[in-house]
Amino acid sequence: MNRRTLARRAQAGFTLIELMIVVAIIGILAAIAIPQYQTYVAKSQVQRAVSESGSIKTAVEACLLDGKTAVGAATTATNCDPQATGSNILTGASQTGATLPANTGVPFVTLSATAASTIVATFGNSAANALKVANSTITWSRATDGTWTCIAGTGVDAKYVTSACPKAAAAT
Repeated sequence: MNRRTLARRAQAGFTLIELMIVVAIIGILAAIAIPQYQTYVAKSQVQRAVSESGSIKTAVEACLLDGKTAVGAATTATNCDPQATGSNILTGASQTGATLPANTGVPFVTLSATAASTIVATFGNSAANALKVANSTITWSRATDGTWTCIAGTGVDAKYVTSACPKAAAAT
């Protein structure tokens, strides 16, 4: 073998240091990307809970306009069925006796003709771990004048909420 052939063979691949640099770069990128992705997932689940619980407002309004102030199966004239469907990021049993799919829950609805009515969605089941802490809720409140407000519970970190459903003010 001549010198030129040996030189070509020696240059045919990556050195160990080049491979280690590539692995280090991938590790650094993963260390940044994984927490950002987890934040994105939690934020999207908060927005999903706001949307899912907010969709019940129409049924609650219809019930209150019809004078129905008890939540339950619509078998009596005074019972209201809020039309909630199971969500895999919420916990809570059906108030109407409906059978929910496994590992799903629905928001809890409280109705009143003379006081505030509420829709409370509690995180659980397949929700992001950051949302599965005490008091992680989304609460829609209807004032007696018919206006709705949304508040994220104290267990929901401020970085996951938007101005449409802000975090509850801290108690002083």
